[in-house]
Amino acid sequence: MIDAHGRKINYLRLSVTDRCNLRCRYCMPADGIPLLPHGEILTYEEMFLVARTAVSLGIEKIRVTGGEPLIRKGIVGFLARLAGIPGLRQLVLTTNGLLLEAMAEPLSRAGVQRLNISIDSLVPETFRAITRGGEVSRVRSGIAAAEAAGFPIKLNMVVMRGINDHEVV
Repeated sequence: MIDAHGRKINYLRLSVTDRCNLRCRYCMPADGIPLLPHGEILTYEEMFLVARTAVSLGIEKIRVTGGEPLIRKGIVGFLARLAGIPGLRQLVLTTNGLLLEAMAEPLSRAGVQRLNISIDSLVPETFRAITRGGEVSRVRSGIAAAEAAGFPIKLNMVVMRGINDHEVV
């Protein structure tokens, strides 16, 4: 597939849920957002059809995102199905890491090849303030579990002037 600017399209970002277990200040209001009823979001079967069709059209990499994808029931089985699509070269998951400690090994067995983990601060109080209650220690434990499971890891950070910008280095 080629876009209107002549670039080859080989990457699909697939959001599996609008739900999240954090309320990051830059992403979501403190009270959350109105969630879509289950009947209005794509089923795993529908998303699999989209993914399989996209791969048949030249998509080589799928990044699974959310909200927080690890909170959707059945996510590991769905990821295993995606990993089995002939022609898919790379399956990546983006997560906030809160549930990763228990799920790193199952994700690896399912065929996820890389992880992007969001961690906006290493300072517990700053992380808690940015996420409105998240515990950075859980994310760090998730990162350790992902490393133990053999994942290449990319860490993501939203840099905010006067809040966490001094942590970049």
